[in-house]
Amino acid sequence: MKFTNLLLILLMTTGTAHAQKYVGGDISCLPLNESKNAWYLDFNGNRCPALELFQQQRLNTMRVRLFVNPADYTGSDKDPNACQDIEYVKSLGKRIKDAGFKLMLDFHYSDTWADPEKQWTPKAWENLSDNDLYTKIYDYTKDALAQMKEAGAEPDFIQTGNEISYGMLWGKASSLSLKKCYLGNDANWSRFTTLLKQAGKACREECPEAKIILHTERATETNVLTNFYDKMKNAGVDYDIIGLSYYPAWHKDIPTLEKAINTLESRYADKKIMIVEVGYAYSWALKDAVYDYKWKYPITEDGQKAFTDDLITMLNKHESVNGLFWWWMEYNAYPYATTHMEGWWYAPLYDSKTGKPLLAMQSLKNFIVDSGIDNILSVPSSGSDTWYDINGIPVGPAPTRPGIYIRHGKKMIISR
Repeated sequence: MKFTNLLLILLMTTGTAHAQKYVGGDISCLPLNESKNAWYLDFNGNRCPALELFQQQRLNTMRVRLFVNPADYTGSDKDPNACQDIEYVKSLGKRIKDAGFKLMLDFHYSDTWADPEKQWTPKAWENLSDNDLYTKIYDYTKDALAQMKEAGAEPDFIQTGNEISYGMLWGKASSLSLKKCYLGNDANWSRFTTLLKQAGKACREECPEAKIILHTERATETNVLTNFYDKMKNAGVDYDIIGLSYYPAWHKDIPTLEKAINTLESRYADKKIMIVEVGYAYSWALKDAVYDYKWKYPITEDGQKAFTDDLITMLNKHESVNGLFWWWMEYNAYPYATTHMEGWWYAPLYDSKTGKPLLAMQSLKNFIVDSGIDNILSVPSSGSDTWYDINGIPVGPAPTRPGIYIRHGKKMIISR
């Protein structure tokens, strides 16, 4: 094919291209697993670094959580997996960016896990007044982002809080007057939105190109979702993307999620929507699950893949949905452990009994099949030798097949 004809095709394609979409997962424990000598294998059973396999699977974005100072947390539920301080995150973030991926940074604003059941204020911030806390969250966010940039790990997406449906920075775990936010009660909402404004201000100043995500997890309660995002709109909170968690064990079936998406995209048409956390087990069900989806998707490798395929089919019907991220997909205890989180969480995309990836990982790339050639505008123009396909997906240090690629921000044609 002559280059002139090829260029004409490219120009014609651009006019009907879809917007960029992002797919990957939260891989916050990758260095921790590697430090325990976990073996990451490919589908053929050969040793293959996780990031390299993710490239091969055409994933394009990775998510990493950040705690304020996890060493300060002394609760009885202290978890060695909640170890991601700024030094840890800078190192992992740089690896992710150097490999050609986009980076999503998830601020927990806590020393330990932040979720709907707990949003404990970091120990070093516990005695601050609300006014001082407004200053602290701005200063901390701005400093953390500056450090990430200096380390070569500037985020492309920033979550200002993790699963903050009911607010954040509630106070000490032992407090009798936690500063939570609820539907039907105006208490603490002004405080909460001020905290988010301060965090968002730091993001805009330090990383002006990054997109800000507000992350909630009430997919089964659209009234809670709309109350939350209405509060954000009315308070003038600056953000770009609605982030949702979706775990069938707690959030019911796929049609329930679609109902929430329909509501959100109709009511907040100016916002994109991302599923920033998703997971479905392949080995055993959660003991505290409130919804049993085994009737449709067995707790098997094939069942996990079938769930993933059907979820992606639904999400691809919604142009407002531009992100999908599997939570803790890198968990892998092969060959160093003999027990694997039995009774708790077991929905990774690696099999800890073999070290091999699970079939659902191969499905994730189907979320981005609609992405068009306009995605070339989003890949790095310098500072990386990574090659990308026309969907903006990293293909590694050099392509192995003929085709159209992007390198250093320019289209490159590789022929036989």
